[in-house]
Amino acid sequence: MLSKLLQLVAITAAVSQILADDMAGTSVGNYKDIGNGVHVPGAIPNNKWEPLQHRLAYAGPTGMSVSWNTFAQIDEPTVWYGLHPQKLDMYVKSNTSITYPTSRTWNNHVKVTGLKPDTTYYYRVSGTNGAGAAYLPTYKFKTARPAGDDKPLTIATFGDLGLMGRDGLSTKTGPIGGDNYTDIGEYDSNTIQSLLQSKDTYDFMYHVGDIGYADYFLKESVQGYFGISDNATMPTIDEVANGYESLSEQFFDQMVPITAEKPWMVLAGNHEANCDNGGVKDKQHNKTYTADYCLPAQQNFTWYNHHFAMPSAESGGVSNMWYSYEVGPVHFVSLLTETDLGAGNPGPIENVKGNMNGPFGKPNQQIDWLKADLASVDRKKTPWLVVGLHRPWYTSIQIPEIYTAWQKAFEQIFYDYNVDLYLTGHVHTFESFKPMFNGTIDAAGFNNPRMPWPIVQGAAGHYDGLDQYDGPERLNGSDYSNDQVYGWGKMTFHNKTHVTYDYVASRNSSVVFSQTLYKEHNFGAANCTDGQKILPKMQKKPPKVNARASIDF
Repeated sequence: MLSKLLQLVAITAAVSQILADDMAGTSVGNYKDIGNGVHVPGAIPNNKWEPLQHRLAYAGPTGMSVSWNTFAQIDEPTVWYGLHPQKLDMYVKSNTSITYPTSRTWNNHVKVTGLKPDTTYYYRVSGTNGAGAAYLPTYKFKTARPAGDDKPLTIATFGDLGLMGRDGLSTKTGPIGGDNYTDIGEYDSNTIQSLLQSKDTYDFMYHVGDIGYADYFLKESVQGYFGISDNATMPTIDEVANGYESLSEQFFDQMVPITAEKPWMVLAGNHEANCDNGGVKDKQHNKTYTADYCLPAQQNFTWYNHHFAMPSAESGGVSNMWYSYEVGPVHFVSLLTETDLGAGNPGPIENVKGNMNGPFGKPNQQIDWLKADLASVDRKKTPWLVVGLHRPWYTSIQIPEIYTAWQKAFEQIFYDYNVDLYLTGHVHTFESFKPMFNGTIDAAGFNNPRMPWPIVQGAAGHYDGLDQYDGPERLNGSDYSNDQVYGWGKMTFHNKTHVTYDYVASRNSSVVFSQTLYKEHNFGAANCTDGQKILPKMQKKPPKVNARASIDF
């Protein structure tokens, strides 16, 4: 068994190195840094050990996971750090430099522990300023505020953020020649640029699924966005594998000015599952591409789980699929809507023919973990309880009945454990609802409601643009909706009783919507479960709305 495992590791390493060596002949990402000390997003570095695509994640109140990619494996990934940029007098190493067969790079992960909470550290990683590498700066990060710290906390939060630039969303939305009503204007900023411009105004980013849209390489090729060798709009499997990785690299390169210094807390969406999001139709050639077109390494969230290092070990979660963390006055919980829903509720992409997606735990493991995690929260220290998950169940872009398994899995638990609000994406609009449960609006509104506040924030922007409402009618409980403006959320927890959600227009970083929620959080005990189930049983069907569903399931 051991010898077979070693053989597999050797094969994976060889394939990854061959792909890295052969990139000059590819049609996507085929340009190299020109050696002037500047790395161009998506370019191939002169030095294959040059650290790129830096990203951070909280690892408890006294830890930080530092991740980056290289085009060659590192024997001992190392982080040098300290309290002054000119005195990086501490270091930590790991043996985690991992890849998968279709990847062109290696993911390096180092967990730095024993740090002081709420403290700024400076750091560098293996290979910085190596021979032939761009002259990369010394970066910095700030550790999480300890639980119970009630100073104001501001986060940036969004879902469904795609590559912006040369080979992805560009300034137009697809398909080419189609409806461009959500173009990015000539003088407008895109969401990544707006987040960068506002970087000093928030502590970390919370990204609730659909990360980069590398899987859209296949769709974009079929629609004519890429010219692939001699076969025009019919890419081969190998070309899809290579293009997928190239788009991924470009996205991380574009994000690194933010993610090298701000923790990037992520959760899985459907676009992390495989290379084509369940099917692409090519009408011109009468061909349907399915998950069979994806090589095994591009299925089952392989890319996602290799690239990120979320704090599941610190919270008893599973991989990057479900976990929790605390920052100051808030306990955050990240969940998986795609599979592992428990109680016989199959996830929306769990049983897709020819494409295994999970499960990642034992039966009911995510649900059991969620209940235990929520029950353990000390609401005197962290009065705010916020959940992130990819798919919504309240949206004025109608979701068919078959896609409500995650509501059955989670909504009652949110109510029972007094979750304050939950953030979703998947639907490419912004929509804020009144606090509600099981289709019923809380009579208190935003003034100390008993029910949680649902927010859909899937309008960060990608190749398909935004979803459109058919008319003025909205789902019962919808408080504000916008299908015209790319944007992200700036959420400020002012104290233990007030939180404000601002929807920020990416084009100019102006606030186009603002709502403040007041919660007394007077539970009278450390934990807050009350078991109240005063409302009717879960509806079998969501309320119907007059809206066009253009989202991708």
